[in-house]
Amino acid sequence: MTNLAYTRARRVTVRDVRRANQSALLRQLFFGGARSRLELAEQTGLSGGTVTNVVADLLADGLVAEAGTEDSDGGRPRTILEIAGARAVVVGVDVGETRVRVEAFDLGLRKLGAEDRLVGVDGPAPEVVVASIGEAISALRRKAGVDGSPLAGVGVGVSGVVDDTDGLVYSASIGWDGVPLPAMLRRELEIPVRIDNGAKTLGQAEMWFGAGRGARNAAVALLGTGVGAAVFADGQLYRGAHSSAGEWGHAPIVVGGRACRCGSRGCLEGYAGGWAIAERWRDAIGGGAAGEEQTVTAFGRAIGVDPRAEALAEELAEHLGAGFGTLVNLFNPERIVVAGWVGLTLGPALLDRVRDHTRAYALRRPFEQVEIVLGELGPDAVALGAATLVVDGILAGDLALPRGGQRRAPAVREALSV
Repeated sequence: MTNLAYTRARRVTVRDVRRANQSALLRQLFFGGARSRLELAEQTGLSGGTVTNVVADLLADGLVAEAGTEDSDGGRPRTILEIAGARAVVVGVDVGETRVRVEAFDLGLRKLGAEDRLVGVDGPAPEVVVASIGEAISALRRKAGVDGSPLAGVGVGVSGVVDDTDGLVYSASIGWDGVPLPAMLRRELEIPVRIDNGAKTLGQAEMWFGAGRGARNAAVALLGTGVGAAVFADGQLYRGAHSSAGEWGHAPIVVGGRACRCGSRGCLEGYAGGWAIAERWRDAIGGGAAGEEQTVTAFGRAIGVDPRAEALAEELAEHLGAGFGTLVNLFNPERIVVAGWVGLTLGPALLDRVRDHTRAYALRRPFEQVEIVLGELGPDAVALGAATLVVDGILAGDLALPRGGQRRAPAVREALSV
């Protein structure tokens, strides 16, 4: 009898094996730094002959470059290999509520430059966001002197739900309901585009380069204008059925509580989001015309000085402790990383209190197994994490680098012809 499960299973081809081997070597070089062929064989478990053949292909493709030699024990000097950072440019984009931040990197994710573009005050129009990204890429390529380098792709982090079945963006905070942002960017830029929720891209950045390094089970909490979380289980980002997992900011913590921008009530974001903190501090001090970030910063400076700030800080710490307690009880992380501009602004003054309240809301044993720390990457983490979407595709062999002439977006072609 024919085994249907066997016949329907996808056959592993020679090409699959070669791509897996290339990915293994590239990841060793990317995360571990320069290595010899011998070290790559030892660390990946691949045979010396396989490493030699795969490295030859990577050198021919320009993904890997020789970076000098090192002495060996009694033999010829060994050639050292590294990721060929100059092979292409990768772009990471943070789409915010009033601006987009566009950052350019080489293939090793070394930063080449950044550009900000204002995109409105009442929710950015998708067409304006797309045009602004194209303009910023043009400016970055000129300033960084990488006009001749191909663009490997653009990664985008955006608030709200990004449905992985069709790439549509649903974000109440910026007024988008089913916006086909990836398709719009591909038409404009004519290069690969990868998109994800901003909390997830921030989380990926902290796991690769920041406070999440070394943890296999972690939660990275984005505390910004909005609130979200990226949960990693055994080193992998948990996405849910259609990639909307992580909307932690809309977990209700107060039944019938404050109105949230999502339309519900009692959400954590309604107490811990930057907009909510600013509203509550203005109410406490009787008004004020400063913007959200300035107001939150002023509130942070008043903690420990002004009794009104102390009262609000204690309530905020308890709400965050309840939120973190939920993460601890549900996911049993070994580490919680507090990131985002609100987290980094208020974290130094509040983190000890937040830990105390988390202890009160979490089960004892899981709480004893978790550490709560501040993020390390600062306000650029969302854009950096967005760039990792492209680099991860290259390392996995899912995204090929351009060969020969570079296809440039219309905005880029126009800028380079001036």
